[in-house]
Amino acid sequence: MARVITAEEMKRFIIEALNLEDVTPDAIGDDEPLFAGGLGLDSIDALELGIALKKTYNVHSSGENPATREHFRSVNSLVAFVAEHGS
Repeated sequence: MARVITAEEMKRFIIEALNLEDVTPDAIGDDEPLFAGGLGLDSIDALELGIALKKTYNVHSSGENPATREHFRSVNSLVAFVAEHGS
């Protein structure tokens, strides 16, 4: 059964997983890009976030899969990814 989480829960998860001390959930828009502009995460953050998602929600992502970039685009896309692939 898929795991359903809210955008607010995902924002808190991202902040905790990446130790973003100066960021609050309110500062992250649901559809705001997480990389390149938006929140400004980088490739190391993507790797750390992917590992945390795997440990917490049992979702697997691959940097070699073209869909991964879309899954990590925003808070809402991560919520949908976990809902579809998590357990």
